Amino acid sequence: MSIEVLVPNLPESVADATLISWHKKAGDAVNKNDNLVDLETDKITLEVTAPEAGILSEILQHDGAIVTSGELLARISIGAVAPADTAPASAQTDEAKTGAIPLSPSVRRLISENTLDPAQITGTGKSGRLTKTDVLEHLQKQTPAAATPPPAPVAPSIAPAPAAPVSAPPVAATVTTPPPSNLRPEQRVAMTRLRAKVAERLLQAQQNAAMLTTFNEVNMQNVIDLRNQYKGRFEDKHKVKLGFMSFFVKASIEALKKFPAINASIDGNDIIYHGYYDLGIAVSTPRGLIVPVLHDADQLDFAGIEKCIVDYGEKARAGTLTYDDLKGGTFTITNGGVFGSMLSTPILNPPQCAILGMHAIKERAVVENGQIVIRPIMYLALSYDHRLVDGREAVQFLVTIKECLEAPAHLLLNI
Repeated sequence: MSIEVLVPNLPESVADATLISWHKKAGDAVNKNDNLVDLETDKITLEVTAPEAGILSEILQHDGAIVTSGELLARISIGAVAPADTAPASAQTDEAKTGAIPLSPSVRRLISENTLDPAQITGTGKSGRLTKTDVLEHLQKQTPAAATPPPAPVAPSIAPAPAAPVSAPPVAATVTTPPPSNLRPEQRVAMTRLRAKVAERLLQAQQNAAMLTTFNEVNMQNVIDLRNQYKGRFEDKHKVKLGFMSFFVKASIEALKKFPAINASIDGNDIIYHGYYDLGIAVSTPRGLIVPVLHDADQLDFAGIEKCIVDYGEKARAGTLTYDDLKGGTFTITNGGVFGSMLSTPILNPPQCAILGMHAIKERAVVENGQIVIRPIMYLALSYDHRLVDGREAVQFLVTIKECLEAPAHLLLNI
């Protein structure tokens, strides 16, 4: 008896998926829930597991194939037994090799492609789990040694020439040919589904929206003082660090409540005003930019926001984000400051009509009460769709965020 292995049902917004790699080959023994193959969509990577134990008798779709929901991937023979000499090897899973710590699809793929031993790589993820960043850093450490060219061979010495007449020209000195210096390596790789989708959406935003950006600056001194005063007690109580993002999320929600058009979206000739606050937090990953969403962010306290952000960060690095984590979103915050960005114009995340850009905090000379003082300043940028949001609303929105951050009591007292 054989059973079919099918592509799982994909959400309506996802038309198809790309088959990345098989973790079993035809004839291998598989256990129930063993990961058979990884599928990449434009949002996440999916694992297709074995529905029952048996022998993977037939593989019908191969690496690189484009598949859709319900399409047949392979067949498993139930009750069949693998040859005795190969059963132990094929039954050994990636988890057994790595001390029962599971590997994400992207990590397994990197390890397989580069013939690495997971046990030799230090994991920095939760419970010592290997992340894609860990594997890439391990490869970078190996690259210099592997890429160091061998020493140039010493040119053989030229044997003395036989005696020549006095009038013969002198023997020329030995010349070593210099190594070529015009090496111009190139590498062509296919764009990942995620990066291709990001490129498509960013281009769509520029073509289909009347995008404009307004700027302001905020004095972060009071937020920094408040954070320094309570971060120790906050971490002891909530088991999570108090970062700056939770302050910006809270300030953005207050501003969105005052200016509901910035929390809206355009659908054809209609404007949809959202009565809830689902805030996307842009995260950079080795696969590309993704935006997990804090659903009902207005219902979360500071600790809840920080815990969600940490959880999303770990999932993003491990490649385990789900569709629910990325679904929806009425407004987005992106923080280029973590990479040192001083000023930028963020691009809209359709169908949203606005996005807030944070930047690096730098000490600057500012005037307060007629005196020049040094203060930690951050530049803020708000890109918005001018079809829906007027300049007056955009400017006042940023001013509201500035006021909330420069007087954090606004956030704590809800005033």
